[in-house]
This record gives sequence, C-alpha cells and structure tokens, in this order.
Amino acid sequence: MISESLLEKTEQLPPIIAVDDFKGDTDGERFQTIISDPIKREPIDILKDRKKSTLYHYLKDHADTVNVVVMDMSPSYKAAVDQALNVPIIVADRFHFVRCIYWALDRVRRRVQSIFDDYDRKKCKRMRHVFMKRSSTITEKQTWYLHHYCDKSELLTDAYLLKEWFCDWFDQAKELGTDHLKEIKASLYEFYDIVKQSEIPEFEQAIKTHQNWQKEIMNSFGYNLHNGYVEGLNNQTKVIKRQAFDFRRFNRLRRKVLLYHQYKHVQGQMA
Repeated sequence: MISESLLEKTEQLPPIIAVDDFKGDTDGERFQTIISDPIKREPIDILKDRKKSTLYHYLKDHADTVNVVVMDMSPSYKAAVDQALNVPIIVADRFHFVRCIYWALDRVRRRVQSIFDDYDRKKCKRMRHVFMKRSSTITEKQTWYLHHYCDKSELLTDAYLLKEWFCDWFDQAKELGTDHLKEIKASLYEFYDIVKQSEIPEFEQAIKTHQNWQKEIMNSFGYNLHNGYVEGLNNQTKVIKRQAFDFRRFNRLRRKVLLYHQYKHVQGQMA
C-alpha cells in the first residue's frame, strides 16, 4: 500500500524511549503498546498488544542502543525490558506512582462512606472529587464538604492527610531535582514510617508497591523523565479513531496514527 511506503521505518531506537499502552480495540486486542521518544516527544512505533512477549521481541530487534526506558508500573513491561536489554535504567512514570496514593485514599473513602446514613453515603460518593483535590486548590464550598465528612471519620481524616503529605513530598522532590536525591529518599522513608504508624491497610498496600518500585521511582527524579506527554498522544489517537469511526484492523490504526505524527508538521507548513 502507498500509505505503508510513506511510513518512516524504525531500524534502531534512540537511547531513551518511553513505553505505555492505550485502548485501541483492534484485531481482538483491547490494548496496544506505544513506543515513543520522551526527548522529542513523538511516537516511534505501535505494537499490536501489550503482552510481555510482544514487547520483548520488539526490543530485541530494535533496541541495541537503548539504555533508559520510561514506563508505567507494569510487571510484564518491566520483565520484558529487563530480559531484552542489558541492565537497562528503568524510570517509573510519575503519574502511575502518584496514582497509587490517590487510589488508596479513594478505597478508604469508599470503606468509610459505607457506614454513613443513606443521604451522606450518596452525597459523599458524589463529592469524592473533593478528596482528590489538593487542600490549597479547593473552593470554600468544597472545603465545607471536606471538613463535614472528615469530621465524621478519623480514619478518613488520616487518609486525606497522608495523601496531602505525599503530594507535598512529590512537589518538593520535583523542586529539589537531581542534586538532592538523598534528601528526597530520606523524606520518602519518613512517609513510609508515617503510613506504617497509621495502620491503614489501603496505604500500607500502596507503599509496598512503592517499595517494590523505589529504584525506578527515584530514577524519575534523577533523570527528570516522565510519560506525561504520552497522554496527549493518546488523546490525539482517540480523535483519529473517532474521525475514522474506529479501526478493526491493527495495521490500519498503526499506519494512520504514525503517519499523522510523522507528517503533521509538513501539513502545518503547507497550511
């Protein structure tokens, strides 16, 4: 096909790559894997699924010079990268390890609201976004609801404060950067201790995940890399899919998305 011949072939990947998945729904696979360049912030290739074997074989064929991989906290991705590459540096995507803490808070919120009366249970569920927001950004009305439901549960109050503590650590870690990794790690250990003292199982489970990925989390600040821009790529892919009324075949989805990104600057210049 002519469109296939226009695609730039990927012979070798750059030294730093990013790996993420997105919902493509093609050829019977719900999710596909996108390989991108976190420096140039553009997609390099798309794989047919998010299976470990698929990523492993792709990296074995194309990744001789890759030494840094930014990825979500997927055990299958990590296993594929570790096995395909020679002692790679893995960087955990910031969105995913921060999300662990937010999920822990939301699980506590659901557990606590189950014992509220019918009105407060439903209202607390509708106002769940209030607990996800930072205390410095909520409105006066949202503050009222936050205090109202925290006053009803010491457990919910403690969980919310743990989330805020972690967010403060995260902001400070980004500000300190690569030159203060020991200080960042020491503060993270302090957070672990506070969580253990709280004896909140949802947060204890979250820090177990963090501890398993601690090296990769610290690499996020050491190398100042993340996959945030990939969400923009995924949103553009959703638009492309919607305009095409979705794709049934993976090859068509791959061609359309890659061609769009490879030639969008040319289209802009022509316009």
